[in-house]
Amino acid sequence: MTFGWDPEDWGSTEDESRAVLDAALDLGLNFLDTADVYARGASETILGKLLKGRRDGVVLATKCHGRMHDTDPNAWGNTRRHILEACDASLRRLGTDWIDLYQIHRPQPSVPIDETLRAMDDLVRSGKVRYIGCSTYAAWQVCEAHYVARALGTAGFVTEQPPYNLLDRRIERELLPFCRTYDLGVIPWSPLAGGQLSGKYLGPKPDRGRYAKSDPGNRVNPRTSETVAKLKALADDAGLSLATLSLAWVAGQPGVTSPIIGARSADQLRESAAACEVKLGADLLAKIDEVVPPGSNVLDYYSANFGPNVRPFV
Repeated sequence: MTFGWDPEDWGSTEDESRAVLDAALDLGLNFLDTADVYARGASETILGKLLKGRRDGVVLATKCHGRMHDTDPNAWGNTRRHILEACDASLRRLGTDWIDLYQIHRPQPSVPIDETLRAMDDLVRSGKVRYIGCSTYAAWQVCEAHYVARALGTAGFVTEQPPYNLLDRRIERELLPFCRTYDLGVIPWSPLAGGQLSGKYLGPKPDRGRYAKSDPGNRVNPRTSETVAKLKALADDAGLSLATLSLAWVAGQPGVTSPIIGARSADQLRESAAACEVKLGADLLAKIDEVVPPGSNVLDYYSANFGPNVRPFV
């Protein structure tokens, strides 16, 4: 996600992006996740350029749903028109003939799920897409999609990409149990809560970072900082960095396939990859649960259009 954004803010230059990708492939990481809306196509374009000559060795994932043009009212959402157009545009930017995992970036209850699934199924049948998934859906929405796909005989979602971190554990209530029961892959985004769970915002705001210059959602606040400080104390006692504890915790949760780790540098990537291999002991896990109880949240990440009469829960 950092590819293509302003390097003076929280993005990566093309050289930094190349170093990150090279380090990932050297480590044996083979799953790369992007989206068309990241930097309005720049992330896909840079990734496609950097993957030339080594596309076959990776599982390439991208997403559609977000608004891609300011003047075209149809250039967003989960309609058949937008999905088909967005897929072709992503293929061009990525410089590839197929997408391994094509995901709907957010739910849109105003569009019938059968329209979305039929469009995605046509992409699978055409060979442009191999598997399909969704991101930040409510459990009932993933369940509906599962059974509608079975009824229609179309391709169904094989993965869900939800937000999941120590500051927002709400997917444990229904979504994660559903995915475990029906064998959907779970690939959580923002396992470090936008960098908060690295501890970088406990002191003066850094020059670079997701919330360094702007924080429209007020995600860095006294309540979250107090929780982060408690988690950091646990990490210190265990001889771990806070980032390592946070990533290891997500990677080790039952039902999680792999957290999506983002990095602006090769060193950050290596540290994050190593953290995902760390196994936390039962005593430490119990202490973490005391600070952030299962299913609870102190930060609003798991929030999308979960239905016309559903209010975001906190």
